[in-house]
Amino acid sequence: MNPTNLLSIGIACDHAGLELKNEIIEYLEQQGATMYDFGTDSTQSVDYPDYAHPLASAVEKGNCDFGIAICGSGNGVNITVNHHQKIRGALCWTTEIAKLARLHNNANIISLPARFITKQTAIESVKTFLSTDFEGGRHQSRIDKISCQV
Repeated sequence: MNPTNLLSIGIACDHAGLELKNEIIEYLEQQGATMYDFGTDSTQSVDYPDYAHPLASAVEKGNCDFGIAICGSGNGVNITVNHHQKIRGALCWTTEIAKLARLHNNANIISLPARFITKQTAIESVKTFLSTDFEGGRHQSRIDKISCQV
């Protein structure tokens, strides 16, 4: 059984990530995932926070199980989603990093650098991210220390 068909996944991008976003949506819908597209839907230049914040809010509130954020370098969307208290966004450019982001960091949003990875690497990274469970144990105490307690 494919675990992807049980997931609701939010996805957002800026203009640089549009093509990759559409490819990932097509792949995940074929796998049976429920997709929520937070935009953009154009190659016109846009500001990535306008799309990354609604995605992060949806994951944070539990409306989506996981999120996928895409921009040219992946950095902008990743910085943005990590401003949300219950989000652990991870910038991933290989399947190994995607696996460790889930296994050790319990990441709930994968950020992808559209201008620096192939479509195949992106899809394989997303697949790995969504199918890897958090290991817990010693990693949980580290996760517990992430929230800023001022």
